[in-house]
Amino acid sequence: MADKRKRATIREVAQATGLSPAAVSYALRGIQTSEETQERVRAAAEELGYEAHPIARALASGRTGMVGLLCGSLEDYWQQSLATGIGRALLARDRYALIVDAGGDPDRERALARRLRDQRVDGLIVQPLDPAAGLWAELADAVPVVSIGDSLRGGRAQGEVVFDNRRGVTLALEHLRDLGHGHIGVLTPTRASTPDRPADVHVHAEALRLGLRVEVEVAPQALDGATAAAHALLDRPDRPTAVFCFSDVIAYGVYAATRALGLAVPDDLAVCGYDAHPMSALLTPPLTTVDWDIDGIVQAAVGLVVEVIEGTPATRRVVREPSLRARASTGR
Repeated sequence: MADKRKRATIREVAQATGLSPAAVSYALRGIQTSEETQERVRAAAEELGYEAHPIARALASGRTGMVGLLCGSLEDYWQQSLATGIGRALLARDRYALIVDAGGDPDRERALARRLRDQRVDGLIVQPLDPAAGLWAELADAVPVVSIGDSLRGGRAQGEVVFDNRRGVTLALEHLRDLGHGHIGVLTPTRASTPDRPADVHVHAEALRLGLRVEVEVAPQALDGATAAAHALLDRPDRPTAVFCFSDVIAYGVYAATRALGLAVPDDLAVCGYDAHPMSALLTPPLTTVDWDIDGIVQAAVGLVVEVIEGTPATRRVVREPSLRARASTGR
């Protein structure tokens, strides 16, 4: 026989925990309460079978419970992991991620951002392909925006989890320089139409400071395209002795190109990535890469967007510091 029990109410959860209904509501949304209180309330809600009714909640709050997540390219494995983590972290805060993929196309990114705004998401998390686009100031007037990676033009994001790209680039280039490499290829997903990404700007500044010759080429964040770009860079007598990639998946393309060209990593070519995807440790040889701590990024971005939606931002800017994971792909 079907279970006909009445749905538990928020007042019953409040009675079970000794809190007020308002405090229970805050705890279930992950705001204005301690982590201990949130865990206690969620445990009581689960035991009682309490579930917030999404329609009633939306009508009462004027919110949809949806947070847009605009990814630059889900062909990049690191961004896949980021999207998975953000989706789970939002769900733990009783919200749902609406995930869309710009596919590496800045025009598509702008169109999708406007579509998410028009669908009345409560907030928008974006890892921008084009952080200098004028669109972001327009969007910030209509929906809370939190950026990951780079600051948006005009400083209009209500929250940002930015990477210290100067430090990340310096770690990679100094590591290769110290190993004796003076000619370094750089593969970046940045297009000619979006030249202002800080990481790419820092490459040239750091190369000049370190006395390095760098060649910067565009490579898509897809394995086949990255392999083709790496093949073109390496299939010549004056090829670089090391390649620094602004994505681990681009580095995977470099590995594929070296096999096709009969080159050995690291004996013939040192390879360095940039985002420490878990798969990178499983390569032969394991990939040297710059680690940004994806779990920390997820928690910071979700925490910021929830605080902004609720109107209780404790901070606006979180800066992620990188570390270098030196492995066998760059040799000794």
